[in-house]
Amino acid sequence: MIHYTAPYLLNPQHRITIDLIGCGGTGSQVLSNLGRMNYALVGLGHPGLQVKAWDPDVVTSSNSGRQLFSPSDLNQNKAAVLVTRVNRYYGTEWQSEPYYYSGQGEEYSNITISCVDTVAARLDIDQQLRHPVAAKTEQPFTKLYYWLDLGNLKKTGQAVLGTIGSIPQPKGQKSKATLKNVVKLFPQMKNIKDEDQGPSCSLAEALQGQDLFINSTLAQFGCDLLWKLIREGSIRYHGCYVNLETMTVNPIKI
Repeated sequence: MIHYTAPYLLNPQHRITIDLIGCGGTGSQVLSNLGRMNYALVGLGHPGLQVKAWDPDVVTSSNSGRQLFSPSDLNQNKAAVLVTRVNRYYGTEWQSEPYYYSGQGEEYSNITISCVDTVAARLDIDQQLRHPVAAKTEQPFTKLYYWLDLGNLKKTGQAVLGTIGSIPQPKGQKSKATLKNVVKLFPQMKNIKDEDQGPSCSLAEALQGQDLFINSTLAQFGCDLLWKLIREGSIRYHGCYVNLETMTVNPIKI
């Protein structure tokens, strides 16, 4: 089965808007990839991307190395550090929000990318994206189309791209108008209770919870999925499962 990209994303009148929720291990890698993607799209004549990054946390010593932060970033807000770096490097005007994502009452974006640590955060994002206010927007740059979620354990993880509602598909084509998001794909997560492990005190301790390259691996697969969606106009898979222990990647078929 195939899914054709929402037509607006292929030939938008404005830059595609993106909310990136979480700027830690995976989110910091994703933001860097989005910078590269934007540069490539603009070079191909596309309006490009406009990103807003959300994260209330500040950089600690355990973040350097596994996440894209250096010792000089200590005690600064993660989203502000990363967005400032990308803006200086590529000349973009992306925004940082040093808060928890609060879609309700805010301007929504065409694509939401979540790189969060807990089930509760994913369920909250799901509620925000399904809020009646989100469905009423008339502006093309605030209309919701897709939700990409990236999540991982120590050496395994998944990237799941879901649709927000139904995406119009070409007539006469055998295609799928809706893609299950991470909550619909794993409905059992509603019964899972998060364990609060607290912040890691050192890089060595942080690496006990998440291996060094699991975040960057997932960020590559997730952003490649977005690249295909925008550049090629269709996808045949809407995610993947990654296992660095066995060096395997299994696609999620549409």
